Amino acid sequence: MTRPPAPKRLLRTSDGDTPVIEQPVRMVSVDTPEKAHYAGLPATAQRKLDRCRSRLMDGTFDAFLPDSLRAYLAGRLTATAAERHIAAGNRASAEFDALLDRRLTRPSGPRRRTAIIPTGEILDRYGRLLAYTAPWYDGGPSDPLPPRDHPDRRTFNLDMVSSGWGAMFLVHPSLPHNADLNRLVTEAEQAWSEQRGMWAEFGEDLLLAYEFRACVKLGAEELDDPKAAVEEAYQRVCVDLRDLRVVGLHGYHEVPPSQRLFIWADDFEQARKDLDLPLRS
Repeated sequence: MTRPPAPKRLLRTSDGDTPVIEQPVRMVSVDTPEKAHYAGLPATAQRKLDRCRSRLMDGTFDAFLPDSLRAYLAGRLTATAAERHIAAGNRASAEFDALLDRRLTRPSGPRRRTAIIPTGEILDRYGRLLAYTAPWYDGGPSDPLPPRDHPDRRTFNLDMVSSGWGAMFLVHPSLPHNADLNRLVTEAEQAWSEQRGMWAEFGEDLLLAYEFRACVKLGAEELDDPKAAVEEAYQRVCVDLRDLRVVGLHGYHEVPPSQRLFIWADDFEQARKDLDLPLRS
């Protein structure tokens, strides 16, 4: 798969064929709430969510979205939805910074480096490296690599899901191996059922990041083509991990957050073969 060119800051050169660039990493399998840079400050973002709610209820999207999804979203698009979501994004960012500080700080000596484990798609459409991240252990006497199942070997991706400050966001083909997938799903289920992190602080009806982004698109000030807006907002097919039932582009709300697997619609047929899924309903 090719991606369009993306601008990166040149940090230095290592030799004649090795530029060292600044490369953003998008941690896979986890999605944290958005901050104000995505849709504007809370008042601006709320106007977009309010327009989305009005359109969901006035018939604008009736031909393109099922009744159940429109009702589900309308119930979550409260008067404080943007404020709570952006506040949750700020808190998730602070929690991540604290997590990095805690797990990258050695008992003595210099700060640990970060291990980067690219996976699946490698680069997303924004030029970000798709990866799992974890502390890097030098393996010497003062910083030995912990055993495979030791808590210190956990990825930051898993920690953010387990803490409840990031929702599980599995997107094919960037999936963990079976043992890690089972661990991720188990901890996501515990975070959701125990209402940890963002749900404890901001409520069970908090818009998840991918819901927020979709609603912002549906609430754009200019809406020349409702069908095109829906197609832009919903590009991933959802699969229920509990029974591999395909619930489609607009059925994710029927599945608990900890059991959702997403597949790009354009890649569905290949993913169905890769994952041995039933035919899409």
